[in-house]
Amino acid sequence: MNLSSFDLNLLRVLDALLRENSTVRAGARIGLSQPAVSAALGRLRNALGDPLFIRQGQRLVPTDFAASLALPLRRTLEDIEETLAGPGAFHPASSTATFRISGTDFFAELLMPKIARRIASEAPGVKVQLVDLVRDNYVETIEKYLVDFALLPRMEFPEWIDTKPVFHSSFAVIARKGHPRLARAAVAPGSTVPIDLFCDLGHVLMSPEGKMKSLGDAALAKIGRQRRVVMTVPFFNGVYRTVADSDLVALIPRQLALKVADAVGLDLYLPPVPIEPALLYMVWHKRSSGNAAHRWLRDTASDILTELNVGERPLPTG
Repeated sequence: MNLSSFDLNLLRVLDALLRENSTVRAGARIGLSQPAVSAALGRLRNALGDPLFIRQGQRLVPTDFAASLALPLRRTLEDIEETLAGPGAFHPASSTATFRISGTDFFAELLMPKIARRIASEAPGVKVQLVDLVRDNYVETIEKYLVDFALLPRMEFPEWIDTKPVFHSSFAVIARKGHPRLARAAVAPGSTVPIDLFCDLGHVLMSPEGKMKSLGDAALAKIGRQRRVVMTVPFFNGVYRTVADSDLVALIPRQLALKVADAVGLDLYLPPVPIEPALLYMVWHKRSSGNAAHRWLRDTASDILTELNVGERPLPTG
């Protein structure tokens, strides 16, 4: 398609049709008559080489191609509106923006409920989606799935990424209440698991890629020890629920362990060796750094996530 000959005003019409599935309602949304919307739809079909909508009763049903345009088109138009409104012109109370955050299910437990409460009181028209990370290339999530920001451990980031450290995550050993081997060894909840017992117990590890080692294994390797990982699952939810229903144990972030322990029947213990806390970053594309809506979302999430750092080492400032 030759963009120089394409009427960009048609994109507003397409967005309205995708939202309303009706030429009448789409026209009312953007201030056009029904015949004008129908004429614009004809021009869109010709320019894009696709029917775009199929009539089904009183509704217009988008084709697969049209449906694939809905989210990126909406985000593009919202970005244009925010850009032209100026850097300080975001008003949460009246915004209908949609944001996407990417991270593990750790954040479904510890971030999303608090974001939901903030949105309900400050920005009732805003929508937020938590989406999964792209395996093997977490930063690619930002580009591939149009994510506003991702939450990732410290790594080498490309130059087009902006970052902010948000919390350290230390680790706790979790086991089901009344775990027989811990009970026989008289290891009380809250105390340190002896290293021989820790290494002999079966462990379940959270790894989206099925890796059999993590930070805990690196700490053990420094003293010439290794634990017995017998299972991996791709989500933290699967880790702590497996532990709650078996004699396996696990190392998971301390903050998550504290959150779910009572609900699923877990006791918490200290690991037998020091484990370097994971430093978690909020990362986003530099093109969004000055966007007022994006900045509001970042600040809202950062306030919540920084609370998780209570009891951990101070966050880096550089």
